[in-house]
Amino acid sequence: MPTKITFEKQLSRLEEIVSKLEEEQTDLDASVKLFEEGVALSKELSQKLETVKFKVEELKKKGTEMMTAPFDTDLAEGSDGN
Repeated sequence: MPTKITFEKQLSRLEEIVSKLEEEQTDLDASVKLFEEGVALSKELSQKLETVKFKVEELKKKGTEMMTAPFDTDLAEGSDGN
């Protein structure tokens, strides 16, 4: 079973790739491979951020709905009025 790499580890790897690409001694072939890996990581991280953004927005909507919904006192008292 493959281990799931966390967002933070992926971001750290992307930062490492950028650092290596900025080094002048990295040869062309290695640079191309690093660039390809970086692009793939960037897309994956962007997708994860979009997913999290969507979830947060949904939770905020649900939270707002829960706070603004009127309290039904009839249900709270029970069916016999107590």
